[in-house]
Amino acid sequence: MHSNCEVEKLVNSDEVSIEKESINRSVIEYAVKDLLLGLGEDINREGIRKTPFRVAKAFFEGTRGALFPEAGLDNTNKIGHGGGVGGLVFVRDIDLYSYCESCLLPFQIKCHVGYIPSNQRVVGLSKLPRVAEAFAKRLQEPQHLADEICFALHEGIQPEGVAIILQCTHIPFPYKDFDSNHEGWVNILVSSGSGVFENKNDDIWSDLFSLVKFRGIEKGKVVIKESLDDQCYNWCPSFKVEEIKYSPIMVNAVSTIIKSIGEDPTRKELIETPNRFLKWLMNFQYASNIDLKMNGSIFNGEVKSIIWSEFNVPFWSQCEHHLLPFYGVVHIGYYNSEGCNPIGKSLLQSIVHFYGFKLQVQERLTKQIAETISSLVGGNVIVVVEASHTCMISRGIEKFGSNTATIAVLGHFSTDLAARTKFLESIPSVTSFEGQ
Repeated sequence: MHSNCEVEKLVNSDEVSIEKESINRSVIEYAVKDLLLGLGEDINREGIRKTPFRVAKAFFEGTRGALFPEAGLDNTNKIGHGGGVGGLVFVRDIDLYSYCESCLLPFQIKCHVGYIPSNQRVVGLSKLPRVAEAFAKRLQEPQHLADEICFALHEGIQPEGVAIILQCTHIPFPYKDFDSNHEGWVNILVSSGSGVFENKNDDIWSDLFSLVKFRGIEKGKVVIKESLDDQCYNWCPSFKVEEIKYSPIMVNAVSTIIKSIGEDPTRKELIETPNRFLKWLMNFQYASNIDLKMNGSIFNGEVKSIIWSEFNVPFWSQCEHHLLPFYGVVHIGYYNSEGCNPIGKSLLQSIVHFYGFKLQVQERLTKQIAETISSLVGGNVIVVVEASHTCMISRGIEKFGSNTATIAVLGHFSTDLAARTKFLESIPSVTSFEGQ
């Protein structure tokens, strides 16, 4: 039982922490306003008026491990007696996310944790993902994350050995003129071991890899520490994008955010992070009009029953609520007159890119694409947008694997159920963005 003095100290400590967090959030909000202004946005626009608050909240939810590194670790000393023979314990498929320390974008992690108990000492299985999540919720790179999880569990459990395998996936950096051959998702497989797992060539690792082989994990694909500088530290796709000098105000704003979430912006790995983050963000700079170059006649005033379709037109966008990416594909259907040219794929891609490469919400993106195409074909359009939102995994419900579909219908498609059904049922069952 706490004495009155101890209780008072605890309360005062909590009050200081809450006050400090409130101040840091306010600092982030002001920094986000500078970023929005640098993008040419109106910070009083209805859709982004609360964006500074939402972004600050998202950063704090996603990086609390930096401010409170002890979270999740305080109970690892509560070891139970497992009985039995004390063989390998292996928890697989722990879904995590972290923020890339090179560019501040979230990346996804599939974490596999194994350990061999010492003297039948075991830890509650829920502690393993809790410890992994504590270290994931900070600015990270894959190998360093694996090493931190491994060390913490070995110190806390005192087992014969700990083994960590991480499958990490980073979104690519898109270009406004990218086509279907643009670079895909960046994947890397790393591991870390202690005790009996310290030697990566030991036979004991074979047991682990046998248990995850059907997940596409093979020992030969694991990045070894000797090649860390080339393959792991530089795994972020921002390193492949041409260096550009950005506004000092925007660079300082990103540095302020990094400092406010408990990190040191002068740390070697973080010095260039503001510029790399801006490489991504400036793709979504505000643009007010689109130049549609037409080749030949498309609509002659007559509506015929010819439905032209274009599926899996890729897009990237930036959620205007959280400044986090969302991405996916657009499916487009429209009526065209007999004898008239269909819309070229490159023009459709230009329309999708124009409305995608800005601060957006998916519902408005779908409507804007449909209305623009409608003006070219006489009003009879159906557009379906399928997208994955990184804000769904890096904040709030942290729902992995979900995606959102939105539909806009204009003209004949709004009244003809058979036409809508025909188009919707022709959409490929596995869309290209799901393959990552």
